[in-house]
Amino acid sequence: QVQFVESGGGLVQPGESLRLSCAASGAGTIFGIAVMGWYRQAPGKRRELVAIMSSGGATSYGGSVKGRFTISRDNAKKMVWLQMNRLKPEDTAVYYCNVDPRGNGNDYWGQGTQVTVSS
Repeated sequence: QVQFVESGGGLVQPGESLRLSCAASGAGTIFGIAVMGWYRQAPGKRRELVAIMSSGGATSYGGSVKGRFTISRDNAKKMVWLQMNRLKPEDTAVYYCNVDPRGNGNDYWGQGTQVTVSS
């Protein structure tokens, strides 16, 4: 019911920046998307919250990225972005776009994009 187009991952050195983007579409989004955001999963670790944003602009960030990452979205285009600055090796993970159209926990996941931070 929801299709995703994710982009922006790659290999960068510590201290550099990346910007992830995600476009959602499909029948599950025709009435808009209440919550859009990003999660990540590193090898051997559980998936964790990176940042989420409501359609009204409220945001929530994971503790390890506060002050370095910024989430933004365009409600009309059903797109969400994640600006990642001052990247660290521990930010290496697969980053997943997530949307919760009704804000009720019935959410959908993108296919993921790899971010690798290494010198």
